[in-house]
Amino acid sequence: MAFIDYYKVLGIDSKASADDIKKAYRKLARKYHPDINPGDKEAERKFKEINEANEVLSHKENRAKYDKYGENWKHGEEYQKAQQQYRGQAGGQQGAYGGFSSEDFADGADFSDFFQSMFGGGGGFGGRTRGSASGKFKGQDVEATLNLPLREAAKTHQQTFEINGKKVRITIPAGIADGQKIKVKGHGNPGHNGGPNGDLFITFNIEEDSHFKRKGDNLSAQLHIDLYTAILGGEVHVQTLNGNVNLKVKPGIQNGTTVRLKGKGFPVYKKDGEFGDLLVTYHVDLPKNLSEEEKELFLKLKNLAK
Repeated sequence: MAFIDYYKVLGIDSKASADDIKKAYRKLARKYHPDINPGDKEAERKFKEINEANEVLSHKENRAKYDKYGENWKHGEEYQKAQQQYRGQAGGQQGAYGGFSSEDFADGADFSDFFQSMFGGGGGFGGRTRGSASGKFKGQDVEATLNLPLREAAKTHQQTFEINGKKVRITIPAGIADGQKIKVKGHGNPGHNGGPNGDLFITFNIEEDSHFKRKGDNLSAQLHIDLYTAILGGEVHVQTLNGNVNLKVKPGIQNGTTVRLKGKGFPVYKKDGEFGDLLVTYHVDLPKNLSEEEKELFLKLKNLAK
């Protein structure tokens, strides 16, 4: 394990006071905190070093050992006993290290055993930071996805679901969009050292509907009519989000014609009483399996049209 100069890590000198150590730690911890640098491995490594340095230097006894033994501070007393024993056996003829090197006490890890115990073996932050002796930090935010049928998204309603073992109840405003994200404050992971909880961010996935297609605040739908209604005109029932309405069909309507029903579309998000439009496209169904009599009548119509 390479020697880490904890004073250098915190940007202070060996004569720094306890207050100086605290101030330096808080400043750097904020800068390299995982919540501020999501996915940044280098920032995560620095944050671990900063916490390790603080854990040692903010603890009076540990700092004294570090100042006395340097990189071997964790094994200082053990090292000193071994040195004395070796000197006794060798008549004090060995050098200042008594025949031992720093490798004899190295643990081979990326960080010290002390730091490993504080941070659970370096296996990632798991949603929040652990082990800091001082400094309050906001907990990590939590991301969640909520699937919602189109017709439910069209009305304001409440939903209850579970995040991290806790039930969360939210009110979903009518008109929520596919992919839209809302924040629920304080429902993320717990804060560190008394800091505030993180927030919950919910992304909505609006499921497709079998009848309506949505584009913004407008809806579109296909309306099948028979040939006779298309030619002669008439009245048909049109399905909307709020029930059926009657629609008059003009005689001679063409297949693929689209009509707009104002205010019959999707509710506008957080604007009570405002709605988009419903676009209805006619699909003319041609008759099948005609009888001989029906064929003769269509033939007469064809001849009359010449």
